[in-house]
Amino acid sequence: MFDITVATCSEPGRRASNEDALCAGRAGSTRYAVVSDGAGGHDRGAEASRRVVDHIEASLQAAASAFGAEHLTQALLASHVALQLEQVGAQGRRRMHATVVALWIDTRHNRVVWSHVGDSRLYRFRYGAIDIVTADDSVVQRMLEGGVLTPEQARGHPMKNQLLAAVGMQDGVEPHTTAEAVALDDGDVYLLCTDGWWDVLSDAEMTSTLAAADTPQEWLDAMRALIVARAAPSQDNFSAIAVWISDPTECTQSMIDADETVAAPLHAS
Repeated sequence: MFDITVATCSEPGRRASNEDALCAGRAGSTRYAVVSDGAGGHDRGAEASRRVVDHIEASLQAAASAFGAEHLTQALLASHVALQLEQVGAQGRRRMHATVVALWIDTRHNRVVWSHVGDSRLYRFRYGAIDIVTADDSVVQRMLEGGVLTPEQARGHPMKNQLLAAVGMQDGVEPHTTAEAVALDDGDVYLLCTDGWWDVLSDAEMTSTLAAADTPQEWLDAMRALIVARAAPSQDNFSAIAVWISDPTECTQSMIDADETVAAPLHAS
């Protein structure tokens, strides 16, 4: 059984309110982390993300003894239905939706599953390499996958915030969940974050700040400092959860320091 250390950060950026929500906790022999980014008029974005996070947390608490990809998928689908029911008859700015990314760890058997809807992301850092293990439900992501845009063009594209799927939308959603549980490795690092976080930071900056940090909170603080230093007038809310498996300073970070290279992102649903 690996030791697991978790840290969180959520900031409003340059916005009047913070419409991100997150949680991390324990349920039986499992650990979980959930990050959501809400949208909607009249503060309904904050309501949407909070409802999604609370609903998924309650589902994982109830299903702690039934760990698996199917149960995580059902937790996200149930949050989608619950959010739809909260806004029956709502129109225009009264409607709300949210992105979500969730990580669920079986600490007894050292395995993990994850799922997401929208453009909140999960990154995994393993032995010096960074993988984006989720692929955004967005117009720009489809253009990127189709070869229409380069990664550099995608970062500044005017349609980068246009989503194709979100929890609470009028249509159904299909959470992108790992087909089966994935084995944890000693020194793995996971980062769940909203688009206000990942849109500002490069892969190299995420990796270099990880190499210099002694704790997950130090790592989040270093990335937060970079985001704040950029001081973009339109800076969105930015939120993240860092999950460290055992002590990455003994393996993953030492590999980063020795190699000083960043692997190309690998997308998986």
